[in-house]
Amino acid sequence: MEMVQNILLTVLVFFVIVSIHEWGHFYFAKRAGILVREFAIGFGPKLFSVKKGETRYTLRLIPAGGFVRMAGEDPEIVDVQSGQTIAVRTEGGKVIRIYLDRLDERSNVIRGEVEFIDLEHKLKISLNVEGETEELNVHPQALMISKGRETQIAPYNRQFGSKTVGQRALAIFAGPLMNFVLAFVLFAIHIQLAGIPIEPQDKVQIGQIIKGQPAAEANLQVGDEIKTVNGVEIRGDFNKLIELVGQSANKSMKWAIIRDGQLIELSITPKPDPETGEGKVGIGRDYPTRQAGIGETITYAAKAMKNMTVVIFDSFKMLITGQFKLDDLGGPVRTAEITSQIASSGIVQLISWTAILSLYLGIFNLLPIPALDGSRLIFLGFEAIRGRPVDPNRESMVHFIGFAMLMLLMLAVTYNDVMRLVRG
Repeated sequence: MEMVQNILLTVLVFFVIVSIHEWGHFYFAKRAGILVREFAIGFGPKLFSVKKGETRYTLRLIPAGGFVRMAGEDPEIVDVQSGQTIAVRTEGGKVIRIYLDRLDERSNVIRGEVEFIDLEHKLKISLNVEGETEELNVHPQALMISKGRETQIAPYNRQFGSKTVGQRALAIFAGPLMNFVLAFVLFAIHIQLAGIPIEPQDKVQIGQIIKGQPAAEANLQVGDEIKTVNGVEIRGDFNKLIELVGQSANKSMKWAIIRDGQLIELSITPKPDPETGEGKVGIGRDYPTRQAGIGETITYAAKAMKNMTVVIFDSFKMLITGQFKLDDLGGPVRTAEITSQIASSGIVQLISWTAILSLYLGIFNLLPIPALDGSRLIFLGFEAIRGRPVDPNRESMVHFIGFAMLMLLMLAVTYNDVMRLVRG
């Protein structure tokens, strides 16, 4: 039952941070008047799809992100050429449907050969109907039907490229912005639930025991106060405890603890950490806390945002300078594994971890890597400086190459993650 709960919580974490990111793009694109064709969570084949208003909402197979497809960003409507025979249905004096196939099966339509068609600017169609030209106005939300698929036309003023640089930049930046907002809110909720540590602390009390580790085997319990280790008084100095334990891998240590007012002596032998070789016993400290006020909550949430941002950029720096190996990197599988483990620790820890993931997603998407939001913002910056956009074909090629490289990296780290699980 706990495993099922952890899986559901892990899925929920991914769904929330990706959805809020894509909702940022969606909301500000709609505010700018851009036609949003699809709001998708995941990539690949569709698992679920429903259309509401002008937008189709889809859940796709590969849970590695999401996207908002805006009109004008990619080829989306079958081109209609002069001389082509089509059928149209009108309502209120305007074309509301344009049929490109199975014309003989359409009823209540006007059928003819196209002499002129403009679905972006003039919104007009001229048809040769039995030798006579018929001029028709097209509704700005008319649907084009081909091979059983309906696609709403996109007049130029509804396309992404028709908007000002500022409007387009905001629609792109809004995705990471929503991740930052979500991270701040979650950090604030975590602080409200967990409280603020009381300073100064005059004792070290155990708040967590990791199963299978020396502390659990020695029968240490949550709530025990650590008095001395090898005769050294600990008081409130947790760092001193870490130092003593770290120096004692595979060496028996004498611990004196206070439990329910009674002094108890135990022998504990720390295990060496597989990576560092330092001794570990598998405990976490219990920090006495107090309820945070509104002002403190805002302040501490802002500090958490700042500190984690520094940590994230430090990790990027290590990656660039080669201090990380490919085996050190983790993809969606590794992230899901860690999320599931944290979910086992309780909702308070999971909220904090979700805040970190949301912050990371926002920062990562602003990196100047092709196909990411940061790269698209750079192209818009060039447009603002030059006074004209970069050749769309060249920009699309850059983003395509970047996306392909990201997918290759994703496959590599996912393979790594799977092999790590197989090897245990």
